[in-house]
Amino acid sequence: MEVTEGAVTMEVPEQSGEGIEDAVFFNTEQELNRDLTVAALRAYRDREPRAETYLDATCASGIRGVRAAADGWDATLVDRDPAAVELAETNLARNDANGDVLHDDANAVLWDPEDAYDVVDLDPFGTPAPFLDATFANARDMVCVTATDTAPLCGAHFDSGVRKYGTVPRNTEYHAEMGVRVLLSAMARSAARFDVGVTPLLTHATRHYVRTYVDLTHSASAANAAVDELGHVYHCPECLWREHESGLHAARPDVCPNCDGRNLLTAGPIWLGATHDDAFLDAVRGHLDDDMGTRERAADLLDTLGDELDRPTHYDQHKLYGRWSEPAVAMDGFLAALRDAGHAASRTHYGGTTFETDASVAEIRDVAP
Repeated sequence: MEVTEGAVTMEVPEQSGEGIEDAVFFNTEQELNRDLTVAALRAYRDREPRAETYLDATCASGIRGVRAAADGWDATLVDRDPAAVELAETNLARNDANGDVLHDDANAVLWDPEDAYDVVDLDPFGTPAPFLDATFANARDMVCVTATDTAPLCGAHFDSGVRKYGTVPRNTEYHAEMGVRVLLSAMARSAARFDVGVTPLLTHATRHYVRTYVDLTHSASAANAAVDELGHVYHCPECLWREHESGLHAARPDVCPNCDGRNLLTAGPIWLGATHDDAFLDAVRGHLDDDMGTRERAADLLDTLGDELDRPTHYDQHKLYGRWSEPAVAMDGFLAALRDAGHAASRTHYGGTTFETDASVAEIRDVAP
């Protein structure tokens, strides 16, 4: 079938939506992701004019790499599936976009120090974990990652999450944010092996994927600083109390200080630092254009991210009221009550009933209407 996204028109196979098939994979639900990618690449090029080369490391149909090439990047597209390589070449040609297509394994290309790229984009089918070390070994300026294996990331598939990401994920009411912070933790630890520090510029959890863009600083001190952003969250599933603590050593309390429960969970090491940069969000917003089919959705998402308190763990208002055996009130009034009591509070992009605050669960209970 033929699809048009942004300034390009692509030939892609029909997809049944049932998972891996013989046809080259194309995810119709990732248009928002790809529109934001183009805007983020533009914003990053303004920020770092030296960045010119872009690697679509697992290109499939080539749509992400073709859109980057059409936008002026020196793009290279890689896939180990010969059918994907042929399709990517066709799509570059039909859009008069300059770019190279390699029939190779992404890790083989990423590990090659003689062919390093300014921007590396990982959007594999499933987990990006097998590509992280190779990516950070040689990427120069920015790394963009999509992870669609949200069940392992958020702890719903616990053992898989531990294996793939080398951390303890927990399936809580803030499970999407858990996925964000588990992914960023894995990326920070992988980058640190190569004396590279990561700084998240833009991160979001949308539907069934996590997407992040991180700026790279090549120094041991920057790597140390990124590792210092890691830590643990202690969570009480009985009253929803939680606390976060920096450091690679977990020191979970024996008893919940809010309800005396003894079933406390530990998650970590996860990323506790900021997940976005406000100035970069503004720059990305300025590079959304009318050719993008999801422009309004993308702008709304960026606005929500910009207003969101960027601190570890959020709450689900309905889950709290459910614990209290009371009906939930309107969110605007609820947040106003928190602010009137002197607490910072904001909505989050994770869901319509989610909010972030610096108040403890006991303080929320005291002021909740």
